[in-house]
This record gives sequence, C-alpha cells and structure tokens, in this order.
Amino acid sequence: MSSIFFTDEEEEFRAKVRQFAHKEIGPIAETIERENEYHRELITKMAKHGFLGTLHEPKYGGIGPSAVKEIAVAEEISAVSPAIDMSRLSSSVLYSTPVSSFGSDEQKKRFLTPIVKGEKIGAFCLTEPDVGSDVAGMKTRATHSGKEYTLNGEKRFITNGSVADLLLVAAVTNPDVHPHKGMSTLVVETDSPGFEVVKDYDLMGMRGARIAHLRFSNVIVPQDNLIGRENEGWGVVTHELDVERTAIAAEAVGYARTPFEIAVRYSDERVQFDRPIRKFEAISFRIADMATRLEAARLLTLKAARMIDRALPATKEAAMAKDFATETAFQTASDALQILGGIGYTKEYPVERFFRDSRLMKIGGGTTEILKFLIQREVYRELGL
Repeated sequence: MSSIFFTDEEEEFRAKVRQFAHKEIGPIAETIERENEYHRELITKMAKHGFLGTLHEPKYGGIGPSAVKEIAVAEEISAVSPAIDMSRLSSSVLYSTPVSSFGSDEQKKRFLTPIVKGEKIGAFCLTEPDVGSDVAGMKTRATHSGKEYTLNGEKRFITNGSVADLLLVAAVTNPDVHPHKGMSTLVVETDSPGFEVVKDYDLMGMRGARIAHLRFSNVIVPQDNLIGRENEGWGVVTHELDVERTAIAAEAVGYARTPFEIAVRYSDERVQFDRPIRKFEAISFRIADMATRLEAARLLTLKAARMIDRALPATKEAAMAKDFATETAFQTASDALQILGGIGYTKEYPVERFFRDSRLMKIGGGTTEILKFLIQREVYRELGL
C-alpha cells in the first residue's frame, strides 16, 4: 500500500516485522504445517521485538497502544504463517486487550506484563459447546462466595487453550438476569485444581496452532482475578471483539497477499500456447480483481485501526473489515489455486495451505453472517431508523 497512509515510523516498524517473519518463521513454516508443531519460542522471540506489545503501554512492557502497528504485525506474520500469528494474536490481543483496558494496575502487572514479555501464554475463553454466535446463551457459571469464585463449565475452540498459562474466562455470575447484565470475566491460572484440557481439535488448516476444548470443575478463582466489575463482563467482551476483528482482518490481508503474489509470478512464468498465461484475459483480469479486493481489504482494515486508535466507536468498521478481508482472503487463495492449476492443488506451493487456513477466519471472531447483521444494524442506527 502507498506510504501516504502511514508515517515513516509505522513504515519502519512494518519493515522490521517483515524481516523477522521471513528470517525466523519463513524457513520453518512448512515444517510447522507438516508436523503440526507448536513453537512457543517464536512467541518469546516476537515479544523481544515488541510484537506482542503493540496494544499495550510501555509501563507494562508494551510499545503502544497502536492498533495500526498491531495490524502491521498481524499482516506480516500471517503472510508467512497464519497459524503462528493466530497463536500470537490470541495471547497478545484476545486475552490481553481486556486485561489492558479493564484491569487494575496490579492486575496488569500480574496478568499482562508476563504475556507482553513472552514469559507466559494467554487465551480468551468465550465459545462453549452449546454457545457460539449466541453468547447470551452462556452456561459457564462463576459463583461468588467470600473472596473467591467457584467456576464450572466448558469452553471449546479456544486458541492456545491447551498451552496457555493464563485464561480470561467469560462466565455468568448472576443467572437471574439476562447474561448481558450478569456476565463477568475472570483470569484463571491453568495450574488451578479442577481445570482440564479435554482435547485439542484436529483442524482442516491452521496446523501448528492449538485449538482446545476446556473444562472447569469447581475451579477456585480469587476475587482479585475479576477483570472489570462483577456482572459487567459483556462490555469487556464486546470491547475486545472490535479490536479482535480488526486484527483478524489484517491477518486475512496477509493470508491473501501471499497466494496473490505467487499467482502473479506464476502467471508470468507459466507458458501455454507459446505465451505466458498472463497474456490471457481470463488470467490477467482475475489478477486485476484480486489486486483490487486486496487493496480494498487493507484500506477497510486501516480505517478501523485508525478509529480504534482515536477511541472512536468502530463496531461497524471492524465488522466491515473482517467480513470483507476474510472473504477476500478465501477467494484470493481459491483464485490463486485456479491460476496455478493442478500444481496448485499439490504441496509444491503453499497456496493450498493458505486456502485451508483462510477458511477458518470466516467463522472465528464472529461469523460472516453475524458480521453482516452487525453492519446493517449500525447502518440503520446511524440514520436514526
């Protein structure tokens, strides 16, 4: 994207992330995919460069807050390994943003700084076996007694769930009211008695990440681990989702960029009927559409990030960015595979990997259908309808 949209300092930061991604992750990206390896040491390395601290204050080990820098990290790491960035983002954004925004100074020192420094891994626990898009149907309960909570319930599809040290768990603390008014968020340490990793899921894509089913059986959580106020967890969750969706949109730009670049180069090198296939409009026009969608996805994502940095409401913009960018990523990977033809369906090129990886993000962080609902709702609200 043209540098007219970024400051020199932001451009320099992006270049730093890109160099790291190609040097540290690129050489092992295919091994991570093939062996389904989780590389915790890469998270630690990224922390040393500040890539886990883009949204967090220097006081707690961060280099931000800057959503614009976060989308730079998300795009550049994802362009090399979607699975690695999903692991990073789940710890430094999904888990950490609520702690950073709603935690006390003491809580940030205990539960945020170790994450930002890469000393511990975090995970955000929202989805349940019977609760996906309908968060209001949450069944996990946290009963308050004295100076502690007793936590019971299950969470599934939790990224980093089986490898995390700290979990931010959404649970109902007042079952007598609508969950929007009776939900709370608690930090749970995974060495707590009663916490169990039921299993890791075997996924179609995102190999190298860990997506888990978790169970909490009478887990005792100190009252001091409550993030925000009791029964006001819905605000904590929804605040996190705008940031999460913007960061996922940036990841999707990365997922799209690599297959796109491979397709462009291949179409220039592949010769059929005595000329490069780029000379056929069926190919070159497809490249034009891919390029246009990719640029539009970047701009939507940047707009949402700038609004977040200015503390402006960004629910509609974050939903638009994620909806369009994730659709663009999947379509671009599909188009790239078609341009490569038979070889694209093999593992000779990473296009098939990005095709599989990109499909997940039309589900995670808010399905395409839920995002469209949010977008239209905000459109009508803005017109007073």
